[in-house]
Amino acid sequence: MKLLRTKRDKLAFEISQPEKRLLFDVLRLYPLITTTQHRLSKTARSARHDENQELLEESLAARREENRNNVRAMLDQAGHFQITAGGYHLTLSRPEIEWLLQVLNDVRVGSWIALGSPDPENGKQVAFDKKSVAHFQMMELAGAFQMIFLNVLRGR
Repeated sequence: MKLLRTKRDKLAFEISQPEKRLLFDVLRLYPLITTTQHRLSKTARSARHDENQELLEESLAARREENRNNVRAMLDQAGHFQITAGGYHLTLSRPEIEWLLQVLNDVRVGSWIALGSPDPENGKQVAFDKKSVAHFQMMELAGAFQMIFLNVLRGR
């Protein structure tokens, strides 16, 4: 996948059929992180902690629903992907890339959590089996797509 051109607020990418399939495989996993996995604090407990935690979860649920609708629209609408001889041209606006980055991050971090939150530097390795290999692949794919979009937004 590579950037073809930038025109005003629209960015056009060249994406092959296999890359499109992989992107869709990652996007279909959204959401992986539950709203209850987000905490205001791991240790601090205020008088209104439970109420504030509930507000956080409600806000995250609303944002997740908006992202889910955007993902469905991207998967279902033909307008984002124009067929070319080598695959597709994918056209996205900067706001679409920003929500796409949020979705990809959810899948990447959710896959990491599903793997048991490995930390090789501290000796916490992944125990690979059929299920964990799939999570590892999706974590790496989501990260790869994130890097592509982040580099484009940074002008690289």
